[in-house]
Amino acid sequence: MAATGTGRFFEGLSARFRAGRDVALRAFLSRLSAANGGALRVLDLGGRVDYWARVGFDFLDAHDIHIHCINYTTDELRLNVGQHPRITAEVGDARNLPHLADGSFDLVHSNSVIEHVGRFADMLAFAGETRRLAPAYYLQTPYFWFPIDPHSPRAPFIHWLPNPLRLKIVRRVKVGWARPTRDVAHSMRNIESTMLIDKSMLRALLPDARIRFERLLLLPKSLIAERG
Repeated sequence: MAATGTGRFFEGLSARFRAGRDVALRAFLSRLSAANGGALRVLDLGGRVDYWARVGFDFLDAHDIHIHCINYTTDELRLNVGQHPRITAEVGDARNLPHLADGSFDLVHSNSVIEHVGRFADMLAFAGETRRLAPAYYLQTPYFWFPIDPHSPRAPFIHWLPNPLRLKIVRRVKVGWARPTRDVAHSMRNIESTMLIDKSMLRALLPDARIRFERLLLLPKSLIAERG
C-alpha cells in the first residue's frame, strides 16, 4: 500500500483546498448577505466551531451571520456549545428535523457530511431537509472518481475496491486516521461510515442545485452543490 508520505502530501494539498474552499464560501455568503439585506441565519449540518473559525469570526461579525449547528452526538456538541456568541448548537439527526419549520434559515450548509449519513436512502432524507429548511444551500462532498479518498489518504484507490478486499487491507494497514484492528465488526463499521458519491448521484439528491467541481491537476476532486 501507499507510504505514509502519500498521506502527508495529500494532507498538505487538502489544507490548500480548504483555504480555497473558504474563499469560495465567503464569496457565496457575501452575495447572500447582500441580497438578504440583513442578518443571515445559517444552519450547519454537522458543523463545528473550528470550521467557522477558519472561515473567520471577523467575517461573521462583519456580515451579521449567525450559525446554528446540528451535531449527531453529545461529544460533537461539547466542541461547539459556548465557544462563540454567534454559534449555537444542538444534538439532532440531520436526516429528520421535524422541530424546525420549513424555511427556518436563510442558508443550509454542510461540508463533507453527506457521505457519512448512511446509504443512499439516508442521503435522500438529508438532502430533503437541506432543501426544506432554507431557500439557499451550499454543500460540499468528496468526489467518488477522484483516486484518493480523503478519509484514506495513505491508500489511493482503496474506495474503488469491494468491501471484502478493503476489509483485508484496513485490518492490517493504517490507511486513514484510525489505527488498524483485527476486529472485523469494528473495521466494517469504519468502512461503511463513508459512502462517496459521483455527480449523477448528487444531481439525483439535489435536482435544483448548481453543481461544480473542485479540481486538482484537471481531475475533479470534490463536488460543490449550490442553490440561491
